[in-house]
Amino acid sequence: MFSKKAETVMGHTIPESRLTPMAIWLIFLYAGVPLLVVTGLMDLAMQFIFGICTGLWCFVG
Repeated sequence: MFSKKAETVMGHTIPESRLTPMAIWLIFLYAGVPLLVVTGLMDLAMQFIFGICTGLWCFVG
């Protein structure tokens, strides 16, 4: 993802930057969960205001 060369500092090689599984999980929590909540509330508002169900739960049942 990042094309950065490995650096050597005082004889020690510093590994390249990488996207870890924990970073992916935190990105999901920071961006994905609020987005799901906001869109779910928008679907709920559409259902109450206009009587049209646009949520995923409408297609399952």
